[in-house]
Order: sequence, then C-alpha cells, then structure tokens
Amino acid sequence: MGGVTEATRTTGGATGPVVDVAAAAGRIAENVGRVVQGKDPVVRLALVTLLAEGHLLVEDVPGVGKTTLAKALAASIDATVRRIQFTPDLLPSDVTGVAVYDQESREFEFKPGAIFANVVVADEINRASPKTQSALLECMEERQVTVDGVSYELARPFLVMATQNPLEMEGTYPLPEAQRDRFTTRVSMGYPDQDAELAMLDDRATTDPLAGLHPVADAASVSDLIAAVGRLHVSEAVRRYVVDLVGSTRRSPHLRLGASPRAGLQLLRAARASAALAGRDMVLPDDVKELAGPVLAHRLLMAPAAAGGGRTAEHVVAELVATLPVPRGR
Repeated sequence: MGGVTEATRTTGGATGPVVDVAAAAGRIAENVGRVVQGKDPVVRLALVTLLAEGHLLVEDVPGVGKTTLAKALAASIDATVRRIQFTPDLLPSDVTGVAVYDQESREFEFKPGAIFANVVVADEINRASPKTQSALLECMEERQVTVDGVSYELARPFLVMATQNPLEMEGTYPLPEAQRDRFTTRVSMGYPDQDAELAMLDDRATTDPLAGLHPVADAASVSDLIAAVGRLHVSEAVRRYVVDLVGSTRRSPHLRLGASPRAGLQLLRAARASAALAGRDMVLPDDVKELAGPVLAHRLLMAPAAAGGGRTAEHVVAELVATLPVPRGR
C-alpha cells in the first residue's frame, strides 16, 4: 500500500480536488495574513466568499483595515483588479460603462466601466447615491452589464469586495435591501489586538506591506477551485436544515423582513466552501451553523419593538440557530 501524503493527513483522509482547494486557499490566506495581521477568522470568511463565487461586504469604522483586506486579497490573485472610490458624485455609467458615439465610424462604441474586472474593490460603497449603488445590482447577480439594451458578460471569476462605514457616519447612504441581499457575507473587521497593532507600527514605519505582496493564484485556478467546491456533496438532511433555518427567519416575531430564497442558496454555497477549506468532501450542519450569522444577518430587517429593545439581527440569527433541531448523521 502507498504511503499517506501530508496533504491527506491534514485533511482528514480527503484526496483530490478537496486537497487542492484547501492547499490553494491556505497559500492565499497566508499571503493575505502578511498584511492583515491577527484577523484569521476575517481572512477565512473572505476566502469562503471567494470560493462560493459570492460577494463580500466589509463594514466597520474608518481605519481598521477594510480596504487593506480587500486590496490584499486582490493582490494575492493574478487577475484583473479595479478599485472604485464611491463618492456622492459618482455616476452609474462610471461603474458599468457607457456607449460613446464614434464620429469616424458613425457608430456607438461601448467603453467598459470599472466593473469589468475579476476582483472589484468598491471602497466606501455607501458614500454613493442609491442610484449609483443600484448600478451594481445586475452585475452582482447576473454577472453581466446591460447598456442601451445590449448585454455584456463580465469576467469569471467575479468578486465584489465592498467596504462601508457605519450608517451613523456623516455623508453615508444606507444600502437598499436588494443591494444587501446580493452580498453573500458581511464581516466586521474590529480593532486589532495589542500585539498585532504593535507589529503594525513596526512593519509600516517605512514601507507598505501591500507593495511586496505577490500573487499566489490566478483567475483560471480560482475558477477551477470554485468549480470543485460546487461539486461537494450535500445530504438531503443538510439541505432541509438550510431551508428550515432560512424559513425560521420569516416567521420570527422579532423580524419584519426575513431571509430570501437567494440567502438560502448563498448559505449553502458558503457552507460548501467552508467544508472544502476544512479539507472535507461533504458539508456538515456545523458548516451551516458557523456561517448563518455572516450570511443571513445583514439581509434581515428588525421589527421596531425588537430594535428598540436593543436586539440585533445577529442576536436573532444566533437564537434561531440555537433552537432549530440539527439533523443527525450524514
């Protein structure tokens, strides 16, 4: 009998595509961790979103590394990257592109906007008007842009990493429900611990760590990883658990808007990605439970009475996860 490889030992006996996903994701996480220090759970959630072919919303106060996380992940993948600084005067055509009349050919020529890239960093997305924010709706859901009745396919993989400041900050607009529902996950950076902040003061005194970051994957390999994640086995019991969990948000008296069917689809995709990162070739209920908050909470609207009592959407999701029966077996 052949020997057991190190990759097989560290992934609980899994072989093939799952090992490839875990190894490649490990390289990306290590690369990002060189810049975003002390935030391993946040980096892991970003990778889950990438492998689920979703979109990530990073929300927190200014200065805690939201844009740095987005830039570090983008720099770790050898793919087309565009950064859009959202401002109140940003126009939808700046994002999607515009048809320009060419006097020589006497025809309209499409000039692609900043959205035409594999990784799009939408910085401070809630500083743009709702009209400009809505320009991302078709892009994020259908991976295409329609201008003057003509549709243009976007590159694959396609990931939008948006950052936003809390709504109480001056000069911000709340994201509409349809926009929030298109983000697969939401994460809060939080302040670094004392050791990480001290290391940051030393590392960034004279240099920018982002400048020395080199890609450890490319667009084609990421597409292969996404395809491998999509083939992971999910039992009927786990699928029913996802449906029951999403449905419970619609019946909760603490919520006036529960999770959509899109939320269930994205929760299952994220659970597949989480299982692959753990080196497993099947999804467990624990994968769903772990991601329920980051995937569902930002889509929910609190009932006035519950919000007035200090309860948050994260609290409601945690309570639903704690009370919903977990399926047994595989």
